[in-house]
Amino acid sequence: MEHTDQNENPQLTVTEEVRSYIYETTKWTRLLAIVGFVVSAFTALTALGAQGIISAMSQVMGEANNPYAKIGAGPMMFILLIAAFIYFYPSLLLFNYSNKARNAVFYAEQDEFTAAMAKMKSFFKFWGVLTIVVLGLYALIIIASITMGVGASLTS
Repeated sequence: MEHTDQNENPQLTVTEEVRSYIYETTKWTRLLAIVGFVVSAFTALTALGAQGIISAMSQVMGEANNPYAKIGAGPMMFILLIAAFIYFYPSLLLFNYSNKARNAVFYAEQDEFTAAMAKMKSFFKFWGVLTIVVLGLYALIIIASITMGVGASLTS
């Protein structure tokens, strides 16, 4: 809903219904944030144990049959730590949103509400940029695959 003040500047009104929606959202964002923290921690622990995991897999599968042994523990650790960070950062944004939005709803704090919306904006901006990057990588992979396929068919 919209109303105007003395200067005829439109302002947004946060009704009790909207406040209840925000409060309900904070419960779900907190849950998703905590799950994200746990997944990030397990991913980081897996990264730190990459050498042992690859070694154990090689013993069971044989060195030649283990695709991770060909990559090596160092690159695998790096990839997993990047993945842990990629999952941790948006989880932190969600957690901060949850805390600030909850405080805004309970105490009618405009500054907390503004900070909560800034965290939510950052959360969606992060996922938007990451989505664009991944789609770009997919496009490059498709172009490279087509190019290699055409090149292979021309040489044979």
